[in-house]
Amino acid sequence: MTTNSASVEEARPTFALSVTNVTKTFTSAGPVVLENINLDVRPGEFVTLLGASGCGKSTLLSLIAGLESPTDGDITTVAKPALMFQEPALLPWLTAEQNVELAMRFGGVSKAQRKTKAQELLSLVHLDRAVKQRPHELSGGMRQRVALARALAQDSSILLMDEPFAALDAVTRDILHEELIRVWQETGVTVVFVTHNVREAVRLGQRVLLMSSRPGRIAREWQIDAPEPRRIEDENVSRLAGEITAELRKEIRRHAN
Repeated sequence: MTTNSASVEEARPTFALSVTNVTKTFTSAGPVVLENINLDVRPGEFVTLLGASGCGKSTLLSLIAGLESPTDGDITTVAKPALMFQEPALLPWLTAEQNVELAMRFGGVSKAQRKTKAQELLSLVHLDRAVKQRPHELSGGMRQRVALARALAQDSSILLMDEPFAALDAVTRDILHEELIRVWQETGVTVVFVTHNVREAVRLGQRVLLMSSRPGRIAREWQIDAPEPRRIEDENVSRLAGEITAELRKEIRRHAN
């Protein structure tokens, strides 16, 4: 039996996730946190979400993850997203391998399959030699790699990342940028990455979205055409980061007035 290629293309989802006219308030009389957010992300795309502290970036990520419900509007995703936070939140009494396995325990995956998959994912993030180590034996960067492997263990095609490298030093962060891009390219996962670091946003994303301060809206968007691999100190990264920083300052000043 042959399959028409055009039919196959039509069957593929156009977007991995869609946010349509989403507004969020936490109480009926409270302030509007997010207002009329519209966002479409293609399968396999890497989008960075940038904005000042308190603009609603993490709230938007929580809505996409299904941890919160929008007050108004709709969110659709092709899969239940996996979520990675700023803190790795590893269980200290479990090894790296066991922490990764934990993400699969409630999915009906057998013990043998969990072990094999955990080892594969730790190898993917270059932690082959750390499978039996506990969190206190690992550096901050290594703990975040375990957290990344655990998020990938949820076997979702969508990965949401909420400032996962913010607490790391500059060199470790740069190394993990390279690792994340490699993992993204190897897995084809769709990534939405929240950050307040402009250079990080430009270094990582195929598309950078700038959110205004409250109420949070998508204020500007940039398509990043610079080829991979990119470095944080590259001239084109620095130039675009300067342009975006100027727009971010305008949003901060507008909110302050």
